[in-house]
Amino acid sequence: MELTTAQGPAVAEIDEVADPRFLLVLTHGSAGGVDAPDLLAVRDAVLRIGGVVARVLQPFRVRGGRAPGTPARQDEAWEALVAGIRERYPELPFAQGGRSNGARVACRTALRAGARTVVALAFPLHPPGRPERSRAGELRAAGVDVLVVNGDRDPFGIPRAADAARLVVLPGEGHDLRKDPARVGEVVAEWLDVRMRPDSA
Repeated sequence: MELTTAQGPAVAEIDEVADPRFLLVLTHGSAGGVDAPDLLAVRDAVLRIGGVVARVLQPFRVRGGRAPGTPARQDEAWEALVAGIRERYPELPFAQGGRSNGARVACRTALRAGARTVVALAFPLHPPGRPERSRAGELRAAGVDVLVVNGDRDPFGIPRAADAARLVVLPGEGHDLRKDPARVGEVVAEWLDVRMRPDSA
């Protein structure tokens, strides 16, 4: 599915289920793509619990860029493309998330996009070696409950438990969450299975 934004086209790869319960829109990090192992594992686990999953390649990556540009422009494009996807599933409750830079976007735009909850994979708390440049404020300002899944060896740091509704730190994992991506999928599916029930709104 191609989506139009002010920053250029975006592309969503959508996996559907027969009797969908909710919609999850996921995106990548600043230099990655939608086929990252953790994103694929989340897709597989969420499909098993009845979620429609849209993995979005943002406009800057469609253009071949590795830097997302200013947060304001990235967020504007994200809100537009999410609105386009949601038009296809207007009856479904909606969650959004991403890995690394994509997790930051999902937190910053959650309320405006209408997300019920956010899944933040490998949230980059600070640039490597620069703990004084914390981005914890983006987690705390999401306005909805945020699940954070980080590795204990992530050079971008690990948020504090107080910064999110739930923090899961996976032993032996780095920033790419590639050691046991299936476990990442399980954690996310467990979270969404509860959070996306009709009585949890």
